[in-house]
Amino acid sequence: MTQLPEKTDRKLGLVIDLDTCVGCHACVISCKGWNTENYGAPLSDQEPYGGHPSGTFLNRVHSYEVQPLATSAMPHPAAQLVHFPKSCLHCEDAPCVTVCPTGASYKRVEDGIVLVNESDCIGCGLCAWACPYGARELDAAEGVMKKCTLCVDRIYNENLPEVDRVPACVRTCPAGARHFGDFADPDSNVSKLTAERGGMDLMPEQGTKPVNKYLPPRPKDQMDQIDVLAPFLAPVMDEPKGFLGWLDKALEKI
Repeated sequence: MTQLPEKTDRKLGLVIDLDTCVGCHACVISCKGWNTENYGAPLSDQEPYGGHPSGTFLNRVHSYEVQPLATSAMPHPAAQLVHFPKSCLHCEDAPCVTVCPTGASYKRVEDGIVLVNESDCIGCGLCAWACPYGARELDAAEGVMKKCTLCVDRIYNENLPEVDRVPACVRTCPAGARHFGDFADPDSNVSKLTAERGGMDLMPEQGTKPVNKYLPPRPKDQMDQIDVLAPFLAPVMDEPKGFLGWLDKALEKI
């Protein structure tokens, strides 16, 4: 079994803003594209145009309708649609690493990223069973386990412009809902966002200490109900005047 490092030099991870995410799936597409062309075996698809399409994805977006709790200020809050991106959380106490029988799954000391050495992976699926978040997927074509790598082949690539040395999902997000940085640095953008917005761990009761954080949706403002057609339906005048007044009187005599 693989041992976890007692401490990592950095804690690279993501902050995902559930208030800003619009569920466009741009992060899903960019992740699939980048990781199919670069690190590890391509992310395969089975029957993509058939009756039962399936495929391997490192990042997925789920959408849920939630009902906020009533408060004195908002006794009848409206339901909200929350888009929930999900990928590997690069946990500090990652059960997927310690359960791996071949040592293929490991957590890097230098930055805390959890990776899979695909040449050592036997596709047994134990790590997928151990992960409480369902963040690992077995590639049906290659028979190896796939997961988010935080685009490790991208964030350190000096051939790319500085602005592109972030995970593909972060670079692509049109709403700015995804943020990348070092949680070990209290002055980093992700640390500040987490502190200011009350960043949350996903399922903290599992004790995995996920590095990635989620920013909760903000309460939505509510307005008094407005009839948008009212201005157009209201009478312009009580008594017609001018030509219309004359016409109205003339028609009454007919």
